[in-house]
Amino acid sequence: MLIGRTEMEDALKRLDNLTQEEARMAAAQSLKVTHDVNERMKGVGNTVEAIDNKVVGVDERVPGVDERVASVNERLVAVNDAVKLVENNLTQVISGT
Repeated sequence: MLIGRTEMEDALKRLDNLTQEEARMAAAQSLKVTHDVNERMKGVGNTVEAIDNKVVGVDERVPGVDERVASVNERLVAVNDAVKLVENNLTQVISGT
């Protein structure tokens, strides 16, 4: 009976060793996946920061565009007034007054 018991204990020790090794392998794989996710998140963070910097650059240029649009609008009003003046003069020439 002693021989059978030793074989059983040896088998249980091997099973325990295999179980511990499997747990270590699973932990190592989880660590690798966590590291990969962390590296990808750093890349996403860098991309978001670059986009944010570009948005800030656009925000800084918007007031200049607003000023140019206002200036164009003022010139259009002046051109419209000049066209009306020409129309009035033409009407007077045609009517003979």
